[in-house]
Amino acid sequence: MDLTWSESELAFREEARDWLAANVPAEPLPSGDTRDGFSAHLEWERRLFADRWAVVSWPVEYGGRDASLWEWLIFEEEYHRAGAPQRVTQNGIFLLAPTLFEFGTQEQRDTLLPRMAAAQDLWCQGWSEPGAGSDLAGIRSRAERDDEAGGWRLTGQKTWTTRGAFCTHLFGLFRTDPQAGRHRGLTYFLVPLDTPGVTVRGFERLDGDEGFAEVFFEDAFVPDGAVPGGAVLGGVDNGWRVAMATTGSERGLTLRSPGRFLRAADRLVELARSQPEAATGPLVDRVTEIWMQAQAYQQFTLAQVTDIVEGRPPGARSSLNKLYWSELDIRLHEAALELLGPEGQTDNLWSRGFQFSLAGPIYAGTNEIQRNIVAERVLGLPRT
Repeated sequence: MDLTWSESELAFREEARDWLAANVPAEPLPSGDTRDGFSAHLEWERRLFADRWAVVSWPVEYGGRDASLWEWLIFEEEYHRAGAPQRVTQNGIFLLAPTLFEFGTQEQRDTLLPRMAAAQDLWCQGWSEPGAGSDLAGIRSRAERDDEAGGWRLTGQKTWTTRGAFCTHLFGLFRTDPQAGRHRGLTYFLVPLDTPGVTVRGFERLDGDEGFAEVFFEDAFVPDGAVPGGAVLGGVDNGWRVAMATTGSERGLTLRSPGRFLRAADRLVELARSQPEAATGPLVDRVTEIWMQAQAYQQFTLAQVTDIVEGRPPGARSSLNKLYWSELDIRLHEAALELLGPEGQTDNLWSRGFQFSLAGPIYAGTNEIQRNIVAERVLGLPRT
């Protein structure tokens, strides 16, 4: 692994840093999990797109810069270092887009990706269901073929759909062969949320923001041409394979880049220095250890990118990323709340971050499942 940056990569970092310094809003935007905040974040993301910073690693014709994975990591570091707003289009750009690049038809890629990059089409993820939770193979929502009408009829319910109440489209798994086994007979659909028969109902999280939604499908007819290139991604009954590509992005490199945790660890050190009476003894050691763990996550990611660039995809090892960043996030926020003392129990960025961190071991596949994947598919241990 080469830890040195080339001249062109250093120039890329400088250009990104300068643009962010000139453009990042001076005041934090309201929460992107509220309607007003979501609109404010969209304005920001469209400014990113206008100057080709929204999707730096994508081809130029889709709004990107053809940046390498190394340059993408650099941009992520600079983005978080600058304190830029959270990306509310992340489910499309960071989860669906890599899957479209791998499984989409040329027409799907050429029409969907530019609109996604420009924050014109806003995508949410429809996987979790009541009764199935995060057991993706346990979903029961159905899609039945209607050859005469030329499309699919969807029934069922999705839940925990992040920012679903504010989005225009949903990508999700539906069971197209009810007689097939758990991981078979599933199909990956791309669905406009204004389809008749689709109802989206937002609901509040613990912090009061309308960050989640339930999505109901009541014999919702989705024509084959509901989205350009077709409403099915990756082929009928091939949904599990396609979904695993999405989860690889969600658990691995793209959703939680190390830049996010490097910046959070630096903020934790700054907080410790501002609380000298609380930052003593073992707590100082914990803050130091957490900062080092954030650095270790960066080094792990750099090694992973080296593998990808040299033709060794991470596969099941993406579960290691997910275990590491989700548990690091909790440790980091627990230390911050301890430093803050009683103030940590009030409504502030650290306490909100702590609440969100508690969801980390659950979303993107529970950590229990990830440990099973690591045990069986990375370490080769037998099933018990």
